[in-house]
Amino acid sequence: MSEFWLISAPGDQENLQALERMNTVTAKSNLSYNTKFSIPDFKVGTLDSLVGLSDELGKLDTFAESLIKKMAQSVVEVMEDAKGKVPENLLANGGLKEKMKYLKIDLTSFVTHFEWDMAKYPAKQPLVSVVDTLAKQLAQIETDLKSRTAAYNTLKTNLENLEKKSMGNLFTRTLSDIVSKEDFVLGSEYLVTLLVIVPKPSYAQWQKTYESLSDMVVPRSTKLIAEDNEGGLFTVTLFRKVIEDFKTKAKENKFTVREFYYDEKEIKREREEMSRLLSDKKQQYGPLLRWLKVNFSEAFIAWIHIKALRVFVESVLRYGLPVNFQAVLLQPHKKSSTKRLREVLNSVFRHLDQVAAASILDASVEIPGLQLSTQDYFPYVYFHIDLSLLD
Repeated sequence: MSEFWLISAPGDQENLQALERMNTVTAKSNLSYNTKFSIPDFKVGTLDSLVGLSDELGKLDTFAESLIKKMAQSVVEVMEDAKGKVPENLLANGGLKEKMKYLKIDLTSFVTHFEWDMAKYPAKQPLVSVVDTLAKQLAQIETDLKSRTAAYNTLKTNLENLEKKSMGNLFTRTLSDIVSKEDFVLGSEYLVTLLVIVPKPSYAQWQKTYESLSDMVVPRSTKLIAEDNEGGLFTVTLFRKVIEDFKTKAKENKFTVREFYYDEKEIKREREEMSRLLSDKKQQYGPLLRWLKVNFSEAFIAWIHIKALRVFVESVLRYGLPVNFQAVLLQPHKKSSTKRLREVLNSVFRHLDQVAAASILDASVEIPGLQLSTQDYFPYVYFHIDLSLLD
């Protein structure tokens, strides 16, 4: 599963034994894979400041998760023709171990081997400064994401609109890519070439009757220049002054005159526009994908650091000073085992908060001073990490 539970309990002997019991039961029942989650000692400051930080970190957590989901979706949209390769482009830097520093590893491995990045987010700084660094980093990534994807999406939309013109049937599609100069009488004061759509079953009727649909039709001037499933596109040359009469007679015979006048400059401009957009899209594709890969990694790493900070702040608020708690990362083995896993945790840590433990079974019990709903509150500190970023 791509789901993790990040929990903490006090670091005294009684609770370390409780953690051992949890590890034993979850391993024996094959409920989850558990690992210690290392969080450095931060400068705590006042409890008032921690309460404010708790609220700010909650909002930042939501923002970070939303941002990396947007970035993952952007990778899907950019890699439109190679969606099977998306997961290999959603990776994180390998962490702080020197030999792994420049490796890209999958997200699950990054979370299970998490180490705090002291160089980027110094633990000696006040907590508020660390949170501010993370918030500014993510805000900048979001700003850049918006501008880069907006430019690419505008280009993509313009290209799709042009491509749509060359799709569809002969009644609606552009004709500039299927007609040529040789198909038309051009520059004549008296003559004009029209394009007529003829249903396939009526080809023979067209050949027999087109010259007599009106006066002044040039004999043997028709030629089939394109076909689709329903019909064909024929040329016919006639005198300009009988255009309206010819159109009326053609319509009576279920032949449709397509409004089109050959303009070499316009056709050239349309073809050049298509070539330019294709070229621009190709040029932007590589740099945009590289930017997304690098900054997805940065945003994801920041998000997991935010989770670590939330555990630290909530543990100090819950368990008090001096700072002494143990954080553990649980990876449930399967969805069907999560209910049983929750029961094990509530049983093992029931002693931490008898009211909360009871209220989990009785949702009507309110916990004084706690603003979370009882469904979100457990006797131990708990945060959820879901790596299903494309669901």
